[in-house]
Amino acid sequence: MLTRCPITVFGEVLFDSFPDGTEVLGGAPFNVAWHLQGFGLAPCFISRVGTDRRGEAIRSAMTSWGLETAFLQTDPSSPTGRVAVTFEDDEPHYEIVPGSAYDVIQSEGFSQLPASGLLYHGTLALRHSASASALAALKARHAGKIFLDVNLRSPWWSPESVLPLVDDADHVKLNAAELALLTSDVLAEANGASLVASMDRFARRHHLETLILTRGALGALVWRDGESVSVGPAACTHVVDTVGAGDGFAAAFLLGLCQQWPLVESLEHARDFAGALVSRRGATIDDLSVYEQFLTSWSSS
Repeated sequence: MLTRCPITVFGEVLFDSFPDGTEVLGGAPFNVAWHLQGFGLAPCFISRVGTDRRGEAIRSAMTSWGLETAFLQTDPSSPTGRVAVTFEDDEPHYEIVPGSAYDVIQSEGFSQLPASGLLYHGTLALRHSASASALAALKARHAGKIFLDVNLRSPWWSPESVLPLVDDADHVKLNAAELALLTSDVLAEANGASLVASMDRFARRHHLETLILTRGALGALVWRDGESVSVGPAACTHVVDTVGAGDGFAAAFLLGLCQQWPLVESLEHARDFAGALVSRRGATIDDLSVYEQFLTSWSSS
């Protein structure tokens, strides 16, 4: 049986809008909250949507999935978040539309949130001072651990804005390219020792408890207390869609933190869940049986 622990998720919810008119619901924090709900952890999701059809669709999807909507704010003037996807020579290009509702999240109702447990947030929603201030207010009353999921999206970030977030965090997840952008270290992908040394320096500099480095087809690395653990890629996965794989990884790792699984176990389970996601279309799964199958296999391992 799962151990319940309070988890608060803060950040963007948006739609990816494609040239053919197709729209796909997402946003890293939203995806993480969705997976945590699938695993039965009932997270509190804090974001903001507009008074438009996209906002109504998000609220409806959350309700259908069982996600609490009490902290999904509505903005009277800003539209629901959107990413415009275009293609040039079959290569996708993303325009993260500015002036979205999730940019102006307010610190309303935070006294009703759990002050303990885990607080998860990313970096994109903090591009505007309003949401950054709301997160600061949330952190000021939070007595538990903080999990930072680094998602560097140009031009919406700078080292000056992201590194203080790292300093505030206990657990940080990023990829090798993001680690390189946030440090002056030269990372040698072919040289595992150099990569681990760079992680060690970064984690100690920012006084982290855990540093998680995702490496796509190469698997993942985790640093904790001066020691590193690595896992290879998921077994023989047919890749259909890699969008949201990192969010699935983060959700499963958060589950491991709640259940106090051994580090290598959390890492393997996160890798396997992300591997299952890339074999499917879309960043989320709307079939509870998939989550139940993973939970059953993990409880018996």
